[in-house]
Amino acid sequence: MDLVLHLADDYLLDKVWARLLPLGDYLGSSPHATTSNFTSISYTTQSAWPRDYIPRQIISLSVITLIGIHCLYFVFAWLSYRYIFNHDMMRHPRFLENQVKMEIESSLRAFPVMTLLTLPWFQAEVMGYSKLYDNVDDYGWTYLVLSVPLFLLFTDYGIYWVHRLLHHPSIYKTFHKPHHKWIIPTPFSSHAFHPVDGYLQSVPYHTFIFLFPLQRWLYLGLFVFVNFWTILIHDSDMVTGHPLEKVINGPAHHTLHHLYFTVNYGQYFTWADRVGGSYRQPESCLDPMLEVKKLQ
Repeated sequence: MDLVLHLADDYLLDKVWARLLPLGDYLGSSPHATTSNFTSISYTTQSAWPRDYIPRQIISLSVITLIGIHCLYFVFAWLSYRYIFNHDMMRHPRFLENQVKMEIESSLRAFPVMTLLTLPWFQAEVMGYSKLYDNVDDYGWTYLVLSVPLFLLFTDYGIYWVHRLLHHPSIYKTFHKPHHKWIIPTPFSSHAFHPVDGYLQSVPYHTFIFLFPLQRWLYLGLFVFVNFWTILIHDSDMVTGHPLEKVINGPAHHTLHHLYFTVNYGQYFTWADRVGGSYRQPESCLDPMLEVKKLQ
């Protein structure tokens, strides 16, 4: 998020803050200003709140995060809903009336609270406490490539346990049951959960960059991918029999999780479920579309 904030400051927010809280002074002959992580463009008119002023950073991060998550959610969920999701599934007997509307409303209620809970991680990142780096040569191309599967494996295993713990009876009804309201999910259900649930399942992503080095642009790309994948696995697709079915935790696996609750907790891979004894193999006979066809 420090990269996003830096770019937003360069191209928009410096001007916005200068207009909202002008300093009234002017720069000298130096055309650039330097922050802790980046060399930045500076404008003639500056704000009384400089870039490293924490209240400004918190407000900017909040706005950027809210705009970003809304854009990612509506763009990717709409594309998946329009081009991948089988709309015949909406005739399933367990598909709720006005479900898509309720999924969107639930997501919109969750976003502000999730943003608030996530801000300390983003602020620590902006203040330079993470292990994000810019120059690929710092760790080499081999590490750059290997950091992708390392990120996916680490976060997948972390989410597996967070997700499984959210199914514990002592907290399930309060925090995770709202997401399981969607027995037959659509892509819009991907973020339709209790905000604490959504936040807890994001913690492994934030933790990773404080434990392991990761290139900044790569992290941003993986962050977008994470949201795309979360939406993709909620399209109720039960395509089975493909070569990676026993390795990748795809839409079919997650559809079974929504149907049976206590199976397939993983996010990307099936290995944690296999080790934890919670794996269920997708089979064509388990396809919820069969229930729809019975009604025809």
